[in-house]
Amino acid sequence: MNFGRNLQYLRMISKNMTQEDLAQRLGVSRQTISKWELNQGNPELTKIKEICTLFNCKSDDLLFGDLKISSDAYSEITIEKLDGFRYMKYTVISPEPEDDAIRRIELLAKNLHLEDPKIIGWDFPYLSQEQINVYHMHGYTAALVLPEGYEIKEGGLPVEVRKAGSYVTITIEEPMKNPFHLISNAFKSVFQYIDVNRYPHGRFCFEYQYKRNGIEYMTIYVAIE
Repeated sequence: MNFGRNLQYLRMISKNMTQEDLAQRLGVSRQTISKWELNQGNPELTKIKEICTLFNCKSDDLLFGDLKISSDAYSEITIEKLDGFRYMKYTVISPEPEDDAIRRIELLAKNLHLEDPKIIGWDFPYLSQEQINVYHMHGYTAALVLPEGYEIKEGGLPVEVRKAGSYVTITIEEPMKNPFHLISNAFKSVFQYIDVNRYPHGRFCFEYQYKRNGIEYMTIYVAIE
């Protein structure tokens, strides 16, 4: 059972709540919290329900799940404020849409004579069950972030605007070594962080892949309101 480790993790991502803070909320001693986190004792059912309510989680996940992703590939989860930005996007729906969408945006950046373009992307969720189950398709949107002050002279894709706001972020080192595992777990952890802290959030999130000192990174951004 992973209860002790999960409890400590939920406490830490809940604005660095101390053992004393948690003990006060649950009406127990700090020593009791310490024993629970060391798996030297288990709370009664009513306390488990209180913990789940406090951290906005399910009892099965709390008791038997593995909530903390343990890998040196991940950074700490942070909240970052981004300035507003403008972008042009292109969506592909196919069995493997990411590369096609990104190539289309890279070609757009070349045609616009933009050096070192910033390209972001996100899953496109509006597919039918037939497209998913029968044809094994999924959707992906790639977007070119326009430099500040850059003006599109004519033609091209429509320009969309994203206002300044706050994002919950996590960075993955070498994400393509095991993309399905590393990226999906990163998103899971970010949304878990959002749920625990009860941040309101919309649908907007994106991935930004880049190189630094020869190493590949991907930062995931999920907008909170």
